[in-house]
Amino acid sequence: MQDPKIYQPTEAELDVLQVLWESQPATVRFIHEKIQEKKAVGYTTTLKQLQRMTEKKMVNREKSGKTHFYTAVPNEAEVQQSLFQRLQNTIFKGSAMNMIMHALGQNNTSAEELETLQEWLATQKNKKQ
Repeated sequence: MQDPKIYQPTEAELDVLQVLWESQPATVRFIHEKIQEKKAVGYTTTLKQLQRMTEKKMVNREKSGKTHFYTAVPNEAEVQQSLFQRLQNTIFKGSAMNMIMHALGQNNTSAEELETLQEWLATQKNKKQ
């Protein structure tokens, strides 16, 4: 059985989680409307996704009157770490360096981003000394 602290959400689950991380607790309607801004999805699809995520304990559901409110169980950092590790281990054979070099080579990295990266590298070097 998978460790409950290791979250590997699907793309549809990530869509829901991203809405919740920005605005929680949230109703099905609110979540659906936010997802609709980015892609076409049916209301019942969003509802079913939330039901599955509740069963998987990725979201909590609280009832207030006739309305259900949902909150995310994992925080954004936990999911980012989990997905990062999965990507690093499966696609880049465990090499963070290969992953970073690939990412930097795919985009038009701005001068500001490169400066931030250089500062971060200098900090990391100082920690190792």
